[in-house]
Amino acid sequence: MSAEYATFGLAPATRPGGPLAGGDFQVHRDFVDFVVDGRPLLHRLSDLDAVSPLASDVPPSLFTAQVRGLLLETGAPLPDGRYVVYGCPECEDLACGAVTAVIERDGDDVVWRDFAWQTGDRADPLRDGYHGMGPFRFRGDEYRAALTALLDGDLPGSRRRVLLIGARVALLARPAAALRAIGIGADITQSADGVPADELCSYGAVLFGRSVPARERDAVRRALAGAGAEVPCVDALAPVVPLLVAQAEQALEAGRDDHRRLMDLTVADGAAEFEVVSSCRVRLTAHRVDRLSRARSRDLFDAVLEPGRHRVPLDPPAVKGEAYLVARTAGTVLVTAVRP
Repeated sequence: MSAEYATFGLAPATRPGGPLAGGDFQVHRDFVDFVVDGRPLLHRLSDLDAVSPLASDVPPSLFTAQVRGLLLETGAPLPDGRYVVYGCPECEDLACGAVTAVIERDGDDVVWRDFAWQTGDRADPLRDGYHGMGPFRFRGDEYRAALTALLDGDLPGSRRRVLLIGARVALLARPAAALRAIGIGADITQSADGVPADELCSYGAVLFGRSVPARERDAVRRALAGAGAEVPCVDALAPVVPLLVAQAEQALEAGRDDHRRLMDLTVADGAAEFEVVSSCRVRLTAHRVDRLSRARSRDLFDAVLEPGRHRVPLDPPAVKGEAYLVARTAGTVLVTAVRP
């Protein structure tokens, strides 16, 4: 077993929810991911739709039990000293499949080894193992400090609230409801005049409706700057609910480039271009407003891509007029306008 140490940390992560093609609905899950040597462990698994057992939308007692288990304060839940590292985001049934690993003490250190895909009582590392992944040796004090902080209520990424500002509150009610449905807090106000700076700083992002005058936007930005808060402020691109939700999600992830799997989304010469940091499943969706001011959305691309620069041709009818493109993968959302 390698004597080299790996660093251990935790970071907020999201499995986006929402409607899928064909009428199915994907459940939204917020969870805390494991970060090994500065990189989310889930990123090493290119096409795995899963969440860690540290999900923020489960009862506190269950969350605490999961943390205690990873701290090795209780016995392993599976034979051979195995623990679930990533499981089904829709349920907790092992039959759906899970990534498991042996987690054990070695002196003061903690070791994660023998990662495998498991669907029954016992794993078969020779047949279903993730060969080349691990073993990871963590310093015990660093490992325990990160997990113990969760028990003390120090959850990473706690500022997942968005303030929506617009003169026509009714138009913001639908995107606010959509944000709340995927676990993001959303408040609406017609004007931020008189709102204390410390209250503004409690939000992870501010979204301005298209009717908000420039002087109002500038006032909010000055208030945030005066309070020393780096809260992203974004202008709504179009009155299309999925597009506004995507803008808010992207803003909430600002400043976390080290955890992004997609980078630099642009549109040129009838094609979308973007950078894939680690192998992952990418979905492209076009949103547009037609001549009758009706919102139109269409899925354009859905596939697993390897790291590197990629170019995806776009269907002209899907991006004509006032159109926008949203690129999604696990934990990353990018939005850009399609220029004529």
